[in-house]
Amino acid sequence: MGLSANVRGALLQLAAMGLYATHDAVIKTLGARYPAFQILFFSSLLSFPLISMVLMRDRTHGTLRPNRPGWIALRTACAVASGMAGFYAFSNLPLAQVYAILFATPLLITILSIPVLGERVGAHRWAAVIVGLIGVLIVLRPGGQTLAPGHGAALIAALASGLAAVIIRKLGGTERPVVLIMWPMLGNFVVTGGALSLGYTPMALPDLALAGLIAGLGLAGGFLVILAYRAGEAAIVAPMQYSQILWATGYGWFLFGEVLDLPTLIGAAIIIGSGLYIVWREGRGGNSANRPVLATRLRTETVTAPKSAILQRLWHPRD
Repeated sequence: MGLSANVRGALLQLAAMGLYATHDAVIKTLGARYPAFQILFFSSLLSFPLISMVLMRDRTHGTLRPNRPGWIALRTACAVASGMAGFYAFSNLPLAQVYAILFATPLLITILSIPVLGERVGAHRWAAVIVGLIGVLIVLRPGGQTLAPGHGAALIAALASGLAAVIIRKLGGTERPVVLIMWPMLGNFVVTGGALSLGYTPMALPDLALAGLIAGLGLAGGFLVILAYRAGEAAIVAPMQYSQILWATGYGWFLFGEVLDLPTLIGAAIIIGSGLYIVWREGRGGNSANRPVLATRLRTETVTAPKSAILQRLWHPRD
């Protein structure tokens, strides 16, 4: 007797989150020796051949000129900010702590969907957002620990990624997938390439290979997410993203000597619970016209790990 569709979807999503967590652990490994913007530059540079092969599947006619340049410019800025801030946070903070903060992204998507999508948010989801943000404060525990730039970077990554996700929902099918991918890549090359002039550390060949591994893991994770959502229901598949905290705890302990402290554990549990509640509420319908969280393939966006929703439009253009 074979596995049900939902079980297959959940298992594929779990595998994808494992690849993404490995992607982030490699970032942290390189972050001990190189600046975050340098890692992002070379990882995205080495991802370009892989992504170009995918972009060749885009059969829609047109150019790289966006139909809605203002929104594309804002999404590009968000993608670049999310990548740079995320790489910096993973390089400088314990993995589990970064994930706990990034798990606030669904809460931020819920808030941002109000002005951008005109989404109606009822009392139940507002309560979940407030409780989740309290969980973020527990993780940060201002006054109880010295807040580092990495904490601010993780918050910026969550906010920028949330806004980028909402913008994709706003754009719908009005832009070619190649536009949605290429403009952030070009913006990233300009920003991180320019930052190399501020400080560059020559990279050994094995470390360049690790930068290439980051690119491969990000793209492979994206395609597994596509397969997961095609196999199972979104309400079943989406919550599997939170399994990254388990990978982060294991990698952190085994590779970096990190220990999951009690405030991070409590705060992460509260944030995850709030996110799951929002997914459940959106799955029931009600006031949610766009289902911005449930319909978004939730993962902090970087140039090395483009949104799987965009990849799906390239791979299955009729979906």
